[in-house]
Amino acid sequence: MEWSLSFFLNSILLGVGLAMDAFSVSMANGLNDPKMRKGKMGGIAGVFAGFQFAMPLVGWICVHTIVAYFRTFEKVVPWIALLLLAVIGGKMLFEGIRGGDAAEKPGLGVGALLVQGVATSIDALSVGFTIAEYGWVMAFTACLLIAVVTFLICMAGLAIGKKFGTKLSGKAQVLGGVILVAIGIEIFVTGVF
Repeated sequence: MEWSLSFFLNSILLGVGLAMDAFSVSMANGLNDPKMRKGKMGGIAGVFAGFQFAMPLVGWICVHTIVAYFRTFEKVVPWIALLLLAVIGGKMLFEGIRGGDAAEKPGLGVGALLVQGVATSIDALSVGFTIAEYGWVMAFTACLLIAVVTFLICMAGLAIGKKFGTKLSGKAQVLGGVILVAIGIEIFVTGVF
């Protein structure tokens, strides 16, 4: 493939499509912590962008090295995403229903954020197949564009979640949990059926 406007447009659109799950999870995170600072927002969006950069690149590397093994793994991707998001979303739902003082509400931990990053980007591994004809530099550039788009979309999701999290106060954590579980089910259904 040649460098062209079409290459850049396709990479950006691919980034938009891949970032939708991360956008929804970002909204849930914003709902859960309406007082989140900009630095933390940037960190969360950066983690999602990092995973959305790495996963297609890992997929591209797999295409060029161990394709047969990757095709076998691809069948379990929806199951992994469902499990990860159901656990995180279920925990948020349980804590939101159980209630408690808003001051006691735990923030998003590094471990939970990394699990969210994997869960929302694991399907991006298969993008390595769609960019398989790219050379190393073009594949890297495409993944970088996907990451930038994801970062911007996640920042918007966090901002939207924060705005509604303030208005919904106590119900925000329940709504965030429902959103995460729904995203897990959506990834599973579209991946399996």
